[in-house]
Amino acid sequence: MDLAQRLRRLPTRRPFSVRAALRRSVTVGAVGLVVVPIATAIALTGYDLVKRRGRRLRPVRRPGTYEAQVGSDAMTLFTSGEDVYDAMIEAIDAAEETVKFETYIWKADDTGQRFVDALNRAAARGVQVWASYDGFANLVVPSRFFRQFDPRVQVYRLPAFTRPYWRGLIRYTGFNHSKVLVVDGDVGFVGGYNVGEVYAKHWRDTHVRIQGPAVWGLDRSIVALWNEAHIGDDSIPWAAPRAWETDVSVHANLPAQLVYPIRNSYLSAIDRATRHIYINTPYFIPDQQVLGALKSAAQRGVDVQVMVPKDSNHVVSDWVSRGFYTEMLEAGITILLYAGGMIHAKTATVDGVWSTVGTANIDRLSLSFNYETNVVVVDPDFAARMEEIFRADAQHAERVESPRWGDRHGLARVVETLLVPLRPLL
Repeated sequence: MDLAQRLRRLPTRRPFSVRAALRRSVTVGAVGLVVVPIATAIALTGYDLVKRRGRRLRPVRRPGTYEAQVGSDAMTLFTSGEDVYDAMIEAIDAAEETVKFETYIWKADDTGQRFVDALNRAAARGVQVWASYDGFANLVVPSRFFRQFDPRVQVYRLPAFTRPYWRGLIRYTGFNHSKVLVVDGDVGFVGGYNVGEVYAKHWRDTHVRIQGPAVWGLDRSIVALWNEAHIGDDSIPWAAPRAWETDVSVHANLPAQLVYPIRNSYLSAIDRATRHIYINTPYFIPDQQVLGALKSAAQRGVDVQVMVPKDSNHVVSDWVSRGFYTEMLEAGITILLYAGGMIHAKTATVDGVWSTVGTANIDRLSLSFNYETNVVVVDPDFAARMEEIFRADAQHAERVESPRWGDRHGLARVVETLLVPLRPLL
């Protein structure tokens, strides 16, 4: 075979295609955009699990219990899980007609058992009892724990996976992140406390008890979620409010109805601020509108302070949150890292007048996807109690200083950058 024949048998190279090259680049980039942040998150989680292994949880400092009268509503602020659980169990045991209860996490421990037993006692004496919890958040809880309910207790587990997603992803992907108890339509509780021993003894959280006409709003937040999944005789009947308007309003996210008022309540309050804004949230991953509103407030002279845990129970959220710090510090926002333990409170107060307590974090999941319930109070006396709690917690917090933060290790900057694509998911 001569040279010419050999050359003809060689494979021919395809002509260079700009379109094909761009397509390959886009594919590789898209894969990297998904894989790299997820791999980084997995690595951080693994490292955090190893670091925490064997570490003893220590009790946290609780500022105390605070009372305020807001119009016709008596308000009690709890900062101790043990105290609020006792008050909730006492209310259930005093129920005469109805008990409506929902929680995000329901641990199968002594505290969780107390709530099961209390609900069963209420049902046994003829009280109508409805209890609901989130399926995804309780995947690791043994199913036998939830089989202990008296048959007269009506129980709803928001499905973790088997939902009618084809009817709308946005409508049917939210978790039931609310923690609400309503007894006889007269007494209501809402706040950050899930049900479990660890929350009672080792977390700093805030819950509020309401006694008065504003409880109707808490009642409706439970009923709206329940009735989305139950019709006819299984639904909870409507009850009339005891007052058309109150000084305490309830803002409840209802994803199935595409209703998300909590985010707007924050934006409206921040936009009105003239003196100070104090925010406490366990996970701070704001969207650009919320972050922009806080920056604008700080730049016009408002004292904006955001308190988050120094180390939360979700290391990935911590790192994603840190990616905002430089921007916040440059705008003049004060960042406080609570070092006294895991602080899980979801509260805010503005100008000594406007306050909110509830279940929603300042992140995308809470403000744009999940079932959440917050109360909004416009009252100086209540705001004063809220500010007392904030100042007490601030005594156990470290302030992030701008020069020192700018000098952090280069690897930390890399990790923060790699996790940016996860912001819309957290």
